[in-house]
Amino acid sequence: MTLFMIGLGLNNEKDITVNGLEAVKRSDFVYLEDYTSRLNCSEQDLEKFYSKKIILADRELVEKKADEILDEAIKKNVAFLVIGDVFSATTHIDLYLRAKEKNIEIKVINNTSILNAVGIAGLELYKYGKTTSLPFFEKSFRPETPYDVIKDNKKLGLHTLILLDIKKDQNKFMTVSQAVEQLLRIEKKRRKKVFTEDTMIIGCARIGSDDFKIKFRKSKELLNEDFGEPLHCLVIPGKLHFMEEKMLELWK
Repeated sequence: MTLFMIGLGLNNEKDITVNGLEAVKRSDFVYLEDYTSRLNCSEQDLEKFYSKKIILADRELVEKKADEILDEAIKKNVAFLVIGDVFSATTHIDLYLRAKEKNIEIKVINNTSILNAVGIAGLELYKYGKTTSLPFFEKSFRPETPYDVIKDNKKLGLHTLILLDIKKDQNKFMTVSQAVEQLLRIEKKRRKKVFTEDTMIIGCARIGSDDFKIKFRKSKELLNEDFGEPLHCLVIPGKLHFMEEKMLELWK
């Protein structure tokens, strides 16, 4: 029997590949990883399109109780669905390795992720440096790692993709304006002129969907910009090629 690890893409139930859909239809159990991202459709939309019952897999199930999934894959076909690409989170690498330890046959079916779909903004993908994530600030937790990643990438002339925090169990998704506000607070503390009010940045929302939104402006101009529904991300450009500059003019 087989564990199918299937990327769903970024938008809705129809973004699954033909190979992915065929694997879902062959599966006895279909799990949807339900905590690292979200689609622009409901669980019911997936069930109707796939003609399969969807089992939501939260963080505890995938990270602490993965044997419940893997033991089923020893005797049955199991589909493990991931929004974006299969290996967009380290948790899924862990699941793959644990399946290998149990000698379970695995078939990986890839799909697009934000790491390549962000190319629509117009910056050359091979000129991106390290990607970073920006968590929601809390009273005793205000990490500054994203600021350092931007600084290091800028030194090399590289672009920075910043993935914004989500707390799906709370229906809480960081917006572009919240991300800008947090980064400006770090700048006020660090004073290295890495992310100032005049830094030109790219705000993105719902990349991969028909109603995506991209704006290229000074950070202070995006503080009050409404990008609409999640998911949002930020891109901080590095050194620009003239073709990149021409593309960014579209988003001003």
